Amino acid sequence: MTRTTRIPDVITIQVPFRVVKRGGRKEMRLPDGAAQPSRTDNTLIKALARAFRWKRMLDSGEFATIAELAAREGIAPSYMTRVLRLTLLAPDIVEAILDGTQGPEVTLARVLEPFPVEWAKQSFRS
Repeated sequence: MTRTTRIPDVITIQVPFRVVKRGGRKEMRLPDGAAQPSRTDNTLIKALARAFRWKRMLDSGEFATIAELAAREGIAPSYMTRVLRLTLLAPDIVEAILDGTQGPEVTLARVLEPFPVEWAKQSFRS
């Protein structure tokens, strides 16, 4: 089997993008309408996992209070309370975070801020 077409030594590929600052670091953004690759945010996923684990521990009666569980985990009760609120996120938001399809505006700092409990009213769009 022989090749009839010669493979070039240099191939040039153009990818349109722009550089934006996000949280003190630089990030490449594709143009609007371009397919965005999924980007899982391990910090968000870890916080979600902790929240649901802590909720399960409290619901099961393993720990009677948030203060007791926070002491065992070695964290401040106020931080634990903020993280536990993540169990109130709408299922579509949780799924987007786990799939890595959440928007760039969905950060741990942003989801730890107060948000409406009603799923229909939850939005993290800028």
